[in-house]
This record gives sequence, structure tokens and C-alpha cells, in this order.
Amino acid sequence: MVRWAESSELSGLISVELAADGLFQQVGIEFPPGTTQIEEVADPGSVLVEGEPPAGFALVGWVDGNLHLEQLAVHPSCMRQGIGGRLIAAVREHALAAGAPAVTLTTFRDVPWNAPWYERHGFTALPEAAWGPELRALVEHERELGIEVAPRVVMRG
Repeated sequence: MVRWAESSELSGLISVELAADGLFQQVGIEFPPGTTQIEEVADPGSVLVEGEPPAGFALVGWVDGNLHLEQLAVHPSCMRQGIGGRLIAAVREHALAAGAPAVTLTTFRDVPWNAPWYERHGFTALPEAAWGPELRALVEHERELGIEVAPRVVMRG
């Protein structure tokens, strides 16, 4: 069951994110050193989780009036059990309840469990001409952090 994270669960999500990030090595993607996204979270009210202890999480924020999926991570040992799909459904439900017109995200274009997976869940590429100022700044910030180590895409669903 998907639910909002408890403060005490945030530190445990670091291992979920690191394990999920480790999968990218299979496709030749190495992330720059630094903190994980979940380590920078102070408010558990921005993190949806599933499992006891959580096996996956979705970190959300607001960008240009849309709910923005900052990170979706499922521990590799728990993948292919529908956790990611349930988390993305909960993110969309939250967006709808909060009055957001859409959910946006940035992801790797050619990694099978990234853009193609989101496409199967109803997301489409958002052309740069349609980006708002906050989304444009977020993409630029990702580039400055060195996250764009493979082709990326902005999506909307």
C-alpha cells in the first residue's frame, strides 16, 4: 500500500535509492559523486513510499504549477512486482487531488526502465518550447550537477 513516508523512514530510503541507482551501471551510466536526492529531503510529506520497510519511493515537488516527480526508486530486489506502477499512480492521484494540471519529470531517454517505462504509464515527451521557467531552470541545474551523462528527456503525464 502506498502511503506518505514517516520522518524515521527517510534514512532507510538512502539504501533504496543507491541500490536502484546502481542498476544504471549495466547501461554504462555512472552518476557524479554527491548526496542522494533522498538525503536532501527534510519533509517526509514530499515522499510517497510502499512497503514495511519501504521497498520503493516517489519524491515529489512543485514545478511551474505541476506536480514534479523528482525521483522514483524501487529496490532492485523488489522490482517487477508493480511497486513503481503503484507509486506513479499515487503520484498522479495526489496531483489530481492537489489541482495540478499534470505531472512532469526528467529522465534518461534511452534507458528501458526510464523514458520507455514512463511512456507505458501514459507520459509523453514535453518539447522544450513547452517548458516553463522553473522546469527550464531545473533542467539546467541537472546539467550543472553532471546528471546529464546520457540523453535525457522531459516528460509530462
